[in-house]
Amino acid sequence: MMTDLSATDFAVVVYREDESWETEVLPVALTEDLTGLIHALRQQPSIAGTIGLVSVGDDFFVAIRLLGDEEMVFLSDVTASVDWPLAQQVLDYLDIPVPDDEDLDQVLPVGDMSIFADLGLDEMELGAISGDLDLYPDEMLLSIAGRLGFAQPFERALDTLG
Repeated sequence: MMTDLSATDFAVVVYREDESWETEVLPVALTEDLTGLIHALRQQPSIAGTIGLVSVGDDFFVAIRLLGDEEMVFLSDVTASVDWPLAQQVLDYLDIPVPDDEDLDQVLPVGDMSIFADLGLDEMELGAISGDLDLYPDEMLLSIAGRLGFAQPFERALDTLG
């Protein structure tokens, strides 16, 4: 399993305060800990639910949305579960087996494809973004942030990472 925390690894929490989106960087250690990540997101109340976005390496991203008691989890690439602890934890959470070697040649998203549908990003668009092999995970997340209306706060949060 790869556990190198690199400069490309980050986790952010996104939430609505008053009528605007706010974004804050979470500790980088949460890029390897799904349970800790969900716990951290629960600490940030929000009317529209709390969103967690995690980018790991050049490989994949995870999106989590907490809406009341509901937990929605999305993994951009199921094959990342072979190499990365967070991706493995997402599959465990979703009760999906780690893919066999013969299934590792195709990038496929798993989890709640409709995670952002009520915010204007449907399943087809989310699938298209996460399947775009020309984009790095942080670029995919920026595209999602743009579609959902919080690109500027998202970029400001990432700028604090250096």
